[in-house]
Amino acid sequence: MRTTLTLDDDVSALLARFRRGRKAGLKQVVNEALRQGLRQMTAPPAPRRPYRTRPVSLGRCLIGSLDDVSETLAIAEGENFR
Repeated sequence: MRTTLTLDDDVSALLARFRRGRKAGLKQVVNEALRQGLRQMTAPPAPRRPYRTRPVSLGRCLIGSLDDVSETLAIAEGENFR
């Protein structure tokens, strides 16, 4: 099939660099790149492992109650609340 293809500048530069490295023709490189890209685009996504958070012991609570916000902030900031 014969068609006209307009490439972005960055794609054209990558294509030229790839062609020089492989010493291959434009048609061969474009066809190979399209085959690989379309294969990846149509392939089902790889299964992902679920993310797990490891538990960490923070020790006992140093404040009697966290319900009184002003007391908690005073203790955290180092003020002598009482």
